[in-house]
Amino acid sequence: MQIKADNPEEYISNIPEERKEAFIKLRNVVLDNIPKGFEECMNYGMIGYVVPKNIYPNGYHVSPELPLPFANLASQKNFIGFYHMGIYANPKLHKWFTEEYAKRCKYKLDMGKSCVRLKKMDDIPFDLIGELMQKISVDDWITTYEKNYKKK
Repeated sequence: MQIKADNPEEYISNIPEERKEAFIKLRNVVLDNIPKGFEECMNYGMIGYVVPKNIYPNGYHVSPELPLPFANLASQKNFIGFYHMGIYANPKLHKWFTEEYAKRCKYKLDMGKSCVRLKKMDDIPFDLIGELMQKISVDDWITTYEKNYKKK
């Protein structure tokens, strides 16, 4: 389920009502905790948090015309998707996140490479996501990205 939107507010206005309150709270947690330098935008049909081109002009290696992605929020068919490239790229951060998730949530973690599928609106670990967002600065993300992903 892709929501067609030109900006985050339009995106949110099209989220199903039963998920909207949790989605808005999650977005606010991200905005309140993301380090300075990242920018919110629409990215790949989702609300994205990116390193803007004025900071990292090379952009994303897959599509250099796009800014370097870091995190995304999406309302999918059956869940809220929280995508965080740092937990995919950094094994220590991944380990920390999965261990903390198990301590703070009553349901098992449903996670792909960088996607945390949030299916239970009453069991979203907002505090954990806030802490996660604070763990990687723009400079740290650029360094990690260049080390792991950028074509040599």
